[in-house]
Amino acid sequence: MNQQNTIPAGYWKDAKGSLTPEDRVRPIDKTRDALVKELVAKSEELSALLAAFKKTAFADIAAFVQLSAEQYDATVGGKKGNVTLYSYDGQYKIVRAINESISFDERLQAAKALIDECLKDWTASASSELKAIVNGAFDADKQGNISTTRVLGLRRLDIKDPRWLKAMTAIGEAIQVVGSKAYVRVYKRIGDTDQYQQIPLDLAAVSL
Repeated sequence: MNQQNTIPAGYWKDAKGSLTPEDRVRPIDKTRDALVKELVAKSEELSALLAAFKKTAFADIAAFVQLSAEQYDATVGGKKGNVTLYSYDGQYKIVRAINESISFDERLQAAKALIDECLKDWTASASSELKAIVNGAFDADKQGNISTTRVLGLRRLDIKDPRWLKAMTAIGEAIQVVGSKAYVRVYKRIGDTDQYQQIPLDLAAVSL
């Protein structure tokens, strides 16, 4: 049952649920109420349009990628993969991005143990900077989360110790995809440059 229908005619209900005769509601409160409800209605319409656009854009891009692959007798499967499409004149581009959120399972602890062995043996030769980088990579934030960026950054260090290499393998195997977000971003080229400016679909990013 619609909550609005439970309000007696000629009364307004406030946020606390109290009823007030309409003639006792101040004009400024009525004006504020009308403004808020008008903007909410427009926001819901805009949200629905964006949802429809996103659904259509993903479907159309996926269909085009499949069509393009079929031209070369190739099969494109799955939802993963970033795709960039350009207009023929290069004035516009569309980017489909799949951003995955990753975490680590218990094998990260095995990697940390191997790294600790390395640091212990390298005490004399290892620089303080290297120790800080390694130890900092496993520091947890206030929520108890370890930075995946810093941990994965260890794999870029050029260290040949077999235990270190084994630890890097363990880190790679410990990666778990815990979620993913898909985006469609639309860009327009800036004049005759090779730079593109994103067409904002985020309300906060729209210029007034």
